Amino acid sequence: MRFRLPCLTCAFALLACGPVVATPVAFVPNEASGTVSVIDTATDRVTSTITTGGKPRGIAIAPDGKRLYVSDQTANGLAVFDVGTNGAPVRVSLGDSPEGIYLSPDGRKLAAAIEENNRVLIVDAASLSIEKRVAMRGKNPEHAVWSPDARWIYVSAEEADSVDIVDVARGEVVKSITVGERPRGIGFLPDGSRAYVAAEHADTVAVIDVASQTLVTKIKAGVRANGIAVHPDGKRVYVSTGGDGTVQVIDVASNAIVATIPVGRRPWNLALTPDGRKLYVACGRSNFVAVVDTVENRKIGEIPVGQLPWGVVIR
Repeated sequence: MRFRLPCLTCAFALLACGPVVATPVAFVPNEASGTVSVIDTATDRVTSTITTGGKPRGIAIAPDGKRLYVSDQTANGLAVFDVGTNGAPVRVSLGDSPEGIYLSPDGRKLAAAIEENNRVLIVDAASLSIEKRVAMRGKNPEHAVWSPDARWIYVSAEEADSVDIVDVARGEVVKSITVGERPRGIGFLPDGSRAYVAAEHADTVAVIDVASQTLVTKIKAGVRANGIAVHPDGKRVYVSTGGDGTVQVIDVASNAIVATIPVGRRPWNLALTPDGRKLYVACGRSNFVAVVDTVENRKIGEIPVGQLPWGVVIR
């Protein structure tokens, strides 16, 4: 594995500037390139590239910006990069074909979806020890997203029509809610009251009431609804549509789609800046990240990255 140490140091320079002047940084895993592209969201340019090797997919950043976590499908593991150490990443075996990885709201735990083992692992983010191995009902789990209160993990699986709900304290699936064929991206409102799940083969977004664990409604979306991102103000939800090459904007109050924005070929996973003013969308078949102005609901840029970008995480 090749590892560009100077680039890693530069990648996190913006994160170390302090809360007043720090510029949000976007990290984009490129499946076919074996790299992570690092984007300065102030200039919308790639400032450095981290060579991970293998097939990087899921990605997460510690709340303090000191650790970068990347799942590697070919190595069946997790690569963890420590900021400022100029050392090789720590590698941890997870299981067969890990994909989405997500940190708990406090950054202390990591949930990892392990496709071919049909499990979600709960990992101590500091020691990197595996604390729980949770069997899923759906096959080929892809995303494992924490609720804002860290009580639940919602899990989507490619070979299912339901989202599995993990009770974190019990370490087991306690309920499955039918949402539509091939559930994909998941997002929660900031107050944790509702969850949104894209169903790729159903072309819908399911809305779930978290307190009662019941389906509220299904919103008709574009072709192959996929990634989900929730605006920090809790008023809008964004869904990528892989077949249409768009991002659609859902008004939370009305459950209606209020805008459709062309972005690129096979838009996948996506993320918002902390202030919610810009949305970054990994367009897998275009090999770029589309930048969307969320005030005007229009694409304002394309940032070339590696091949087959899987998603985006911003810190």
